[in-house]
Amino acid sequence: MKWPFAVEERSLTSAAGDPHAAVTLQAAALVLAYPEAELLDRLDVVESALSDTPAVEQFAPVLAHLRSRPLGELQAFHVQEFDLSRRHALHLSYWTDGDTRRRGEVLAEVKAVYRDSGLVVDLDGELPDYLPMVLEFAVADPERGRALLERFRASLELIRLGLAKDDLPHAGVLEAVCALLPGPSPRTRAEVQALFGEIQPVEFVGLNDVVRS
Repeated sequence: MKWPFAVEERSLTSAAGDPHAAVTLQAAALVLAYPEAELLDRLDVVESALSDTPAVEQFAPVLAHLRSRPLGELQAFHVQEFDLSRRHALHLSYWTDGDTRRRGEVLAEVKAVYRDSGLVVDLDGELPDYLPMVLEFAVADPERGRALLERFRASLELIRLGLAKDDLPHAGVLEAVCALLPGPSPRTRAEVQALFGEIQPVEFVGLNDVVRS
């Protein structure tokens, strides 16, 4: 993953906020992004950094997955599961706004959060609500980044449930991220709807569509 924020790359640590949370969020940003050779070269570093956090066991399946296949197969797997399939879409506003007109406004609001942080952001052709990017931002700017994750809590939980249902190795990563946010995670999609759906405007279609599927 290209580091989009103009801050010095961290060795999976952060001087600000909870260091365990920072490591978890940074590691999640790396393993959820489209895999590159650089990531595979750093897996031992990622695993070592996670060893002192409560999330180490939750990351074990995805680390094993990333070590089990050649890079080309890992990239094809990622494209199939995260880019071509909407079941695990990593763009957070998809789950709350679908393809409605409101989604453009939400994306602009996310970009404004990045801008207000004072960090120089290079989206590199990606939408600003791309989960690995939001996770990395939460490390670079814990206050604003955590607020974004809480804003899209419903999206995170729906991605988590979808990954778990399809038994993908990345499910534990979303569990670890959601565990950093206030309150317990919903156990079902119906619970996500009950907890978060009612606060969404009626024109939002993504969340309702997923809950009915």
